[in-house]
Amino acid sequence: MTAMVTLPDIEEARRRIAGHVVSTPLLRSQALSRQSGAPIFLKLENHQKTGSFKLRGATNAILCLSEDARSRGLATASTGNHGRAVAHAARTLGARATICLSGLVPANKVEAIRSLGAEIRIVGRSQDDAMREVERLVSEEGMSFVPPFDDAGVIAGQGTIGLEIADSMPDVTLVLVPLSGGGLASGVAAAIKGRRLQARVIGISMERGAAMAASIAAGAPLDVQEVETLADSLGGGIGLDNRLTFAMCRDLLDNVILLSESEIAEGIRHAALVEGEIVEGAGAVGIAALLAGKIRPDGPTAIVVSGGNIDPALHSQIVNDIKSGVA
Repeated sequence: MTAMVTLPDIEEARRRIAGHVVSTPLLRSQALSRQSGAPIFLKLENHQKTGSFKLRGATNAILCLSEDARSRGLATASTGNHGRAVAHAARTLGARATICLSGLVPANKVEAIRSLGAEIRIVGRSQDDAMREVERLVSEEGMSFVPPFDDAGVIAGQGTIGLEIADSMPDVTLVLVPLSGGGLASGVAAAIKGRRLQARVIGISMERGAAMAASIAAGAPLDVQEVETLADSLGGGIGLDNRLTFAMCRDLLDNVILLSESEIAEGIRHAALVEGEIVEGAGAVGIAALLAGKIRPDGPTAIVVSGGNIDPALHSQIVNDIKSGVA
């Protein structure tokens, strides 16, 4: 088994980022509880300061850097939410940030990053394309890289969600967590299993371009083509030289579930019309997996609702189309 981010690392991250992030609500879903026959709770990271869980990992990683490293400027690649988190943390800490994005990143996420004062570079059609520009900024301009997922500081920061779930639900038996590059899933799984070994943690992703799911199935990191999806925040590769998240997700996740685009849309709709929450596609996948009957809880269950940064026009279209019978 590979070296891992451990429970003490995550507990230290919680102390480090206290005051920079909020402890988000964990609320019972009456509708999902009735439907599944088990207590279902939603961990609402869409209520985080930047609208997604990413602020936890980005803040922890940046606070782990030296003053000198921060003074040289921060650079990262992102599908949107990590870039927004880095931009927010950089502004709070008085650092300069450059965020590299692909042409697939939705316009609302690009503008949210720009509004925080970060410099934006739009490069290519995939996160891998954007990463090449980050590598140039680091090698040629001496900037400091803040990884989007495959980094001990980032993983530990995301894992603080798991600590908050375990504190509020000491009897939790199942946690559903969105799965992309694996920073969130591996951190939450390490925290949950560090507190409650018998609990299951299941990663949820989309059928189209799920790099981590394909890599786990193949037994090694793979290149997977990034395509447009309602769960845009789950896009991007995991890196063929992945150091941490691949092995952690392989070893700690009990299963991986993939969803169709129509199933993801149904999760977004349910969140809006039944739970009263505006949730982006990536944040709705846990709800969607339950609605689709792809997971059957056997006890108290927590669903990580990872973010709410969906384009308002797209959100309205999804909700209205499904209401009128068009999926």
